[in-house]
Amino acid sequence: MKPVVLVMCVALCGAASFVAVSQDLSDIERDALALELFLQDKKDHKEICPHIHWEQPKIDKYKEALESQLPAICKE
Repeated sequence: MKPVVLVMCVALCGAASFVAVSQDLSDIERDALALELFLQDKKDHKEICPHIHWEQPKIDKYKEALESQLPAICKE
């Protein structure tokens, strides 16, 4: 349940607050959040912008950044 709360916090609290919160995550919480972002990007690309060529980064990129890796044009 925590990853959902953290994602909501990013939208409401801003990136600076998220950085502080993300540092307090256990490895399993960080991995779960990264996987959630990875799967959401995959779904969003298929539904929102399948016409745009995009190679999804490996899960390690998501674990490092803890943010969507979709091109900005897909997020508009």
